Amino acid sequence: MRPLLALCLSASALVALPLSHAAQAADAGVLHIFNWTDYTAPDMIKKFTAETGIRVTLDTYDSNETLLAKMKAGTTGYDIVVPSNDFVPIFIQQKLIQPVDVADMPNFHNLEPRWQHRAWDPDAKYTVPWQWGTTSFVYDTKVYPGPVDSFATFLNPPAVFKGQVGQLGSPSEVIDMVLVYLHKPYCNQDPATLKQVLALLEAQKPFVKVYNSDGIADRMVSGETTMHAVWSGDAERARVQKSTLRYVYAKEGGPGWMDNVAVATGAPDLENAKKFLNFMMDPKNAAMETSYSGYENGVTGSGQFLDPKLGNSPEFNPPKDYKIYFNYACPAKATKDYDRIWTLLRK
Repeated sequence: MRPLLALCLSASALVALPLSHAAQAADAGVLHIFNWTDYTAPDMIKKFTAETGIRVTLDTYDSNETLLAKMKAGTTGYDIVVPSNDFVPIFIQQKLIQPVDVADMPNFHNLEPRWQHRAWDPDAKYTVPWQWGTTSFVYDTKVYPGPVDSFATFLNPPAVFKGQVGQLGSPSEVIDMVLVYLHKPYCNQDPATLKQVLALLEAQKPFVKVYNSDGIADRMVSGETTMHAVWSGDAERARVQKSTLRYVYAKEGGPGWMDNVAVATGAPDLENAKKFLNFMMDPKNAAMETSYSGYENGVTGSGQFLDPKLGNSPEFNPPKDYKIYFNYACPAKATKDYDRIWTLLRK
C-alpha cells in the first residue's frame, strides 16, 4: 500500500520498462511483478535473480482500486500482485489470485506467529506478508511549530497550510482515516456518518494541493506540500532527508494495514512465483525490502539485518498504547457509498 523506482530488473541491470500484455505472456521464465509504486527494493530483486537465475520485470500502480480494475479487466500476464489486507478477500472471492499453500513452504516457519494466520488469509493458502505499517499524516514543524496530536489538525488545517496539504489518492484509505477520527467503524453505511465524512473532506478540500499517493516523500522534502497523509515508511524516508518533518500518532489511533504477496490466477510462471513467495519469508531478504521501504515485514529475525537508525526510528515503532485499526473488506454497498463520496469530493 505503500511505497523507490519502477523497474525492469535482471541480475546486472535495473531499467524501467512498461510491458505489453503480449510481451509479458511470451516471456517464459521471467517473473512479472505488479506492485505499488516506490515499493520494491532493487537490491533484493537482484539477489533473487542471482540466487535463482529468474529475471524479474516490474510494473506499478498507486491504489488497490487500480490493481483490482486491472485484474478484473482480463489477462495481464502478471505472476505476482501485492493487494492490501482489506482487498485480499475480494481477490480470493473473485478468483483473481490462486491458492499456493503458503503454510507448506520451507520458510513459512520464519513468519512471526501473529502473522502466520491472518484474518484475511486464515489458513495461509494465498499470501505472504510483504510489509505492514500505519497510516497517518506528516507535517513540517518549521512551517507549524505548534503541538499536533489529532487528525483534527489534518482535516481542519491551520491557515498556514492553505494549498499545501497532500491527500492520498485511494478513496478507501482517505475515508478510513476520517472514520477513525470520528470513532466510527470501517465500511460504514450509516447515512448520517457518511454525510459527516463528506462534509469534513469537502471542508478540507480548499487546503488540498493534490490527491495522489505517488511521490509523497519528494513533495514533502521539496516543500511542494507541508502536510501530507502518508504511510509510516514514507514518513521515515522523508524525515531522513528533512529533519523538520514529524509523523503524527493521533490520539484517536490510526489505520493499520498489511500488503500481501499473492500469485495471480493464470500466472504464466507459477513455480517461479512460488519461489518468490518463499524467498520473501527469509529474514535477510525481508530485511532488504524493509531497509528500502521503511516498513515492518512480519518475518522473525529480520531485525538483526536492519540499520539501527531505521529499527529505532519513531515511524517504525508506534507507541505501545497507540490503537491500530486494521481495515477489512467492505460489502458492495459500502464500497459504492465510498465511491459516491469520492466522486462528489473530486468534482
